[in-house]
Amino acid sequence: MNPKIFVFAAVLGLGAILGAILLAGPTMVAPTPGNSNVATNAPTIELLEVELAEISVTKINERSATIEIAFEIFNPNPRAVIVQTMDYNLFETGFSSSEQLAGGTIGSRPEGMVEFGSNYYTLLGDNSIVLKKKMTIKNTATSSELWDSLKSEYENGESGSAKWWVYGTVYFNLSSMTSGQENTVSFEFFR
Repeated sequence: MNPKIFVFAAVLGLGAILGAILLAGPTMVAPTPGNSNVATNAPTIELLEVELAEISVTKINERSATIEIAFEIFNPNPRAVIVQTMDYNLFETGFSSSEQLAGGTIGSRPEGMVEFGSNYYTLLGDNSIVLKKKMTIKNTATSSELWDSLKSEYENGESGSAKWWVYGTVYFNLSSMTSGQENTVSFEFFR
């Protein structure tokens, strides 16, 4: 027999297996406003729960301050989800409710067909993870009220005088990158 026939059959078999894996996926549907074409037998995805676990000034001097923020994300679903990114904005409202103090993104979204070294998080069902980020803020001559508030927060710990406002969005999907749609959860905290 010709060995090319066996190679062709093996490639065809692997292609069929890969196609079956890509087509088979979870049958969970996320609730969205106006989502009327949801399958009746498909369970819905419960949205993730986000809590502000910690926000503190960990270091301060005349030139800069380091603020650490931590969020706890809980997955109430029985199946795993992938937390791709968390975008957040941070304000110190005693200084200004309109001037953003810091902000950023935790995680990354996969781009392209294959993503190596991605920074997204698999969150198993009925579990939680804590995502932390450190930010450095530069001192400006116009922010003496802010700097006094941050110094007081650093020196007094939890009983400091800083008043925080944090809001943002978590982007997640099912545990399979090839099935389901991207879901979002918005959050807002005052502390």
